[in-house]
Amino acid sequence: MGIFAKLFKKNNEETSSKNVEDFISLTRVYFQSVMAANLGITNIRFVPDVANFKRLFKVPTQGGRLGQAEKTASRRMLIQDYGLSENFFKEIDASIKKHCRTQNEIQSYLFLYQGFSNDLIMLMGNLMQWKFRMPSIFKGALRTMTEKTVHDVCTKTVWKKDDVHKTAAAVRQYKERLGYSEQWMTEYVYNIIMLAKKESKKKNKEKESK
Repeated sequence: MGIFAKLFKKNNEETSSKNVEDFISLTRVYFQSVMAANLGITNIRFVPDVANFKRLFKVPTQGGRLGQAEKTASRRMLIQDYGLSENFFKEIDASIKKHCRTQNEIQSYLFLYQGFSNDLIMLMGNLMQWKFRMPSIFKGALRTMTEKTVHDVCTKTVWKKDDVHKTAAAVRQYKERLGYSEQWMTEYVYNIIMLAKKESKKKNKEKESK
């Protein structure tokens, strides 16, 4: 993918630069690491994000099995940098175990997940637009609003705007096919919202300083 060199700022503690692209990319590394470990993948070309991650952070292959060390390293970074819960990873593990029984199913799963992620982020951005302007000190309120909006997306079948209606329907279909819960979706989206707010604040400060 080649994007990691730009996304991750490596230091001795192996922490990331904490932005939206980092978070999404690191999540993909975890996904692909689980697939590699579960299916005994030896051809690293099947898991390109893992390949870039290994190269950037110099992660040695553990016990001759691709995916084991990368899974542990990416999971540790996601917990340390973004405070993700144990349940977040358990749901990913369960979904991949159920839907990726062979290497031939990897690309179709990742394609479905990418559609799910893209539509979910776009829809939540549309529905929560004004809420993004809330100060970050109101984290609890923003988390509650995110949770409520995710619940609406998963349960509300009629929306006034046609594009919202279609995207919400697509997200529900992805959710059912992949097996993710409202809690998982809330945790994923909330992290993206908070990171996006920080990026926006940083950009505004940079503009003011010029």
